Amino acid sequence: MFISPAFAQTAGGESSGASMLVQMAPLVLIFVVFYFLLIRPQQKKMKEHKAKIDAVKKGDQVVTGGGLVGKVVRVDEFYAEVELAPGMKVKAVKSTLTDVIDPATAKPAND
Repeated sequence: MFISPAFAQTAGGESSGASMLVQMAPLVLIFVVFYFLLIRPQQKKMKEHKAKIDAVKKGDQVVTGGGLVGKVVRVDEFYAEVELAPGMKVKAVKSTLTDVIDPATAKPAND
C-alpha cells in the first residue's frame, strides 16, 4: 500500500565492461600499494640478511636467535660453532643466526 515495490536492475547493458573496470581498479591499486610499501622492502631486507649470514666466517662475532652473543670458531655449510665463553662452544644452525656484529663498532660486553 504505502511501500513501493523494489525491482532488481536488469543485467547486461552497454556499460558492463566499464563498470567492471571501475570495480576492479581499487583492488588493483591496493595490491600495488601493498607490493611497493610492504612486500618489496621485506624481500630486500631478507636478501641482505641471507647474504650477511652466508658470509659468516671464523672470527666474526654473531648473535643467535636466542640472544646469545659469541665468536664464530668454525663454519660449515649448515652449522656454525660459536664460542660463548672461553672453553664453552655451542653448535648453532646458521639460519638461526640473527646478526653479525661488526667488530669495529662493537663494544665489549663487560668492560
